[in-house]
Amino acid sequence: MANKDNSGRRLRQALGRFTTGVTVVTAAGPDGTRVGITVNSFASVSLDPPLVLWSIERRSPSLAVFQSAPHFCVNVLAADQESLCQRFASPNADKFDGVGHSQGLGGSTKLAGSLAWFECRNQQQIDGGDHLIIIGEVEDFSHADGDPLVFFGGRLGSLG
Repeated sequence: MANKDNSGRRLRQALGRFTTGVTVVTAAGPDGTRVGITVNSFASVSLDPPLVLWSIERRSPSLAVFQSAPHFCVNVLAADQESLCQRFASPNADKFDGVGHSQGLGGSTKLAGSLAWFECRNQQQIDGGDHLIIIGEVEDFSHADGDPLVFFGGRLGSLG
């Protein structure tokens, strides 16, 4: 068997063959501190009840806020929002500065221009190895027409 570093790299390359959408998940801590991170691990779980999931790396500086926040918001990015994807994937101090948004449930943030957003009650958290899987019950949502931002083979793109 190949060494662990090589097999991990190969696994990441193989997983990169699966095209995903790109989201920014937001929440607020008890002190009102807002956090947001770029996520491509978003998925629908159930329609009845309406459940979605996503995962966060355990080393993320935002982990504690997402663990304790009563609500979070999943913002599905549009093809023209690549700069938002990059902004929320970086360690910027205030990722929301200059970004059009509105407040969601529990202090979460809905980003302007998103193709869809899902405001969720933080329902369950499951150990997922080096990630924490977070399941939320959708309490409100909206969507718009447009092309999505997608991630494939380590690159951002669009379907158009």
